[in-house]
Amino acid sequence: MTGIIPNFRRTTEADASAIAEVYLRSRKELVACAPLVHSDENVREWIRAKIIPKGNVTVATVNSVVVGFVALSPGSECNWIEHLYVSPDYLRCGIGSGLLDHARNELKPPIRLYTFQCNDVARRFYEHHGFKAIAFADGSLNEENCPDILYEW
Repeated sequence: MTGIIPNFRRTTEADASAIAEVYLRSRKELVACAPLVHSDENVREWIRAKIIPKGNVTVATVNSVVVGFVALSPGSECNWIEHLYVSPDYLRCGIGSGLLDHARNELKPPIRLYTFQCNDVARRFYEHHGFKAIAFADGSLNEENCPDILYEW
């Protein structure tokens, strides 16, 4: 898709369902190597009750439709990108880069995030944007039990 002009704004409770759909589609279609361990309904409830109330969630919209989101978490020793997901229909349209730019403007370095080792698309994306892999793990500490990578910028 060309000519897409995303809008970035703080999320509201009303965005919970749309954020859940972006998350679920992205995980199922783009990260099938790390299957979801919770039902769709549990994911929707988690986003509504946990992710949005924590604050620091920004959505990307195109024509008022949520097409991506980023959830940030400031820390004492480093800051975190907890979640960054883009709808599969909007990959390579600048949505992820815009959300990442937002995170970099909101958080001071170092900024860290995890992704699954099998998620080649995410790995290329983060490495292209200057993140460096600083640790590799066997997945024993995540719910999916899938090997992951800790990145830092």
